[in-house]
Amino acid sequence: MASSIPASAPADAVLAAPAARPRARRRRTPGLVLLGVGFVALLLLLAAAAPLIAPQDPIRQSLRGRLAAPTWNGTDGHAHLLGTDHLGRDVLSRVIWGSRVSLVIGFAAVLVGGVIGSAAGLAAGFSRGRMDAIVMTLADAQLAFPFILLAIGIIAVLGPSFPTLVVVIGLSGWVSYARILRSQVLVLRSREFVESIHALGGSLARVVLRHVLPNVLSSIVVIATLELARAIVLEATLSFLGLGIQPPTPSWGGMVQEGREYLDSAWWISTCPGIVLMVTSIVVSRTGDWLRDVLDPTLRGE
Repeated sequence: MASSIPASAPADAVLAAPAARPRARRRRTPGLVLLGVGFVALLLLLAAAAPLIAPQDPIRQSLRGRLAAPTWNGTDGHAHLLGTDHLGRDVLSRVIWGSRVSLVIGFAAVLVGGVIGSAAGLAAGFSRGRMDAIVMTLADAQLAFPFILLAIGIIAVLGPSFPTLVVVIGLSGWVSYARILRSQVLVLRSREFVESIHALGGSLARVVLRHVLPNVLSSIVVIATLELARAIVLEATLSFLGLGIQPPTPSWGGMVQEGREYLDSAWWISTCPGIVLMVTSIVVSRTGDWLRDVLDPTLRGE
């Protein structure tokens, strides 16, 4: 009997080790999340205070200092920490001002898509029947059709403008809200507390607004966070194609497009806004993943 105790000790240690690693990983996660939230907060601050923080006018041209490498003292007498573009405009100032375009359009598009998709998902989940079939058919049709082609067609007809971009990008994201909320509503509508409210004479609007919507609000927040990253990238894609915000207004996608002809001689024109765009989309997406793990009780132990 005494000889069996030491033999079981390593097995217990092996079994305990996997359980210890997730706990350690969960302890490290808040630090990474705080770093990501801090980056997003800093980006929001830069966008809000762009007129005060940007070192120069983002549309001010100086042909004497065009294609200048990052320097503290340029040939035009100004510091260009991220260099200048082909028209002598300060890249750092344009990156800061471009954050305004990306974030404003991103948040506005998420709001539009969230409202439309949430309303459609709630309506499809509760009404079932014809409404459910119509909503799901529209969702499947949009998923089957390359939305970038539809966006190009709409913008080509209406013209590139801020409201058009918000509507187009917002409509591209309503499907995620509708499909997820529909599935959750189908589960909630059969719960005892919903049936009790109906039995007591509660109206459909009261059931949706007071009891169902609060239960799906966490899912809406998570989807909105993930959709924000996609909206920012989609706006940059349209601007790169010349269908987004038009020059001379700076945007990250437009700056990448303007610098693609100078990658061999002035790489900073495209690289700097491209890096900021990549980091922003990654940080926002990772924050959305963390929110999903925190708000979904079925994932907290994984």
